[in-house]
Amino acid sequence: MFAKSGAIHTGNLPYLDFIAPGILAQSVLFVSIFFGINVIWERDVGIVQKFLASPTPRGTLVLGKGLSAGIRSLSQAIVVFAIAALLGVRINWHPIAILNVIAIVILAATLLATVSLIIACIVKTRERFMGVEQVLTMPLFFASNAIYPNAMIPNWLKVISHCHSLTYVVDALRTSMVIGSTGTFGLTTDYAVLFLSTLVLVSVAAAARLYPRLGV
Repeated sequence: MFAKSGAIHTGNLPYLDFIAPGILAQSVLFVSIFFGINVIWERDVGIVQKFLASPTPRGTLVLGKGLSAGIRSLSQAIVVFAIAALLGVRINWHPIAILNVIAIVILAATLLATVSLIIACIVKTRERFMGVEQVLTMPLFFASNAIYPNAMIPNWLKVISHCHSLTYVVDALRTSMVIGSTGTFGLTTDYAVLFLSTLVLVSVAAAARLYPRLGV
């Protein structure tokens, strides 16, 4: 409707087709970004201490928790796909496209869950965690290209969007999920950004170092 009225220019895509991948990314975001509260609960009941007593590398523990959020997010993808199909979205049902969507959902959820785990390790209480996550969730979503093209946003927000991993999640989903969509950055760039971001958070940056401190 918006594409036809000229309010939001989405190229050759109807606005419903354009926004469907953004809704899927939003679902993944909302599921994954609150994943850290489970880690706080595990700390409170003593499960984290048992994990840390094992010889398993800390980075592997963090990655495993992130991947579990990714698997859980696949149920969201099924629901969004079903609703999109009922609404007439031109979904690309090619097996390679579907596999791409699955891979992107898992990778995006792993990345976002790791961010959530880092926040949980810093704030350490459920009350603080919920407050921080409530503040972050909507700005993270609206700073991406989920509901409008990057071309129509202000230049300062465009800079933030290009540095924002959710933008590349939406771009990859839009490329794979919808017939006739070519994306903005290309799947190679999208995958590279998501892989490198996850690698930095899990293996190099704070996640693997902060997680052991949670058990203290």
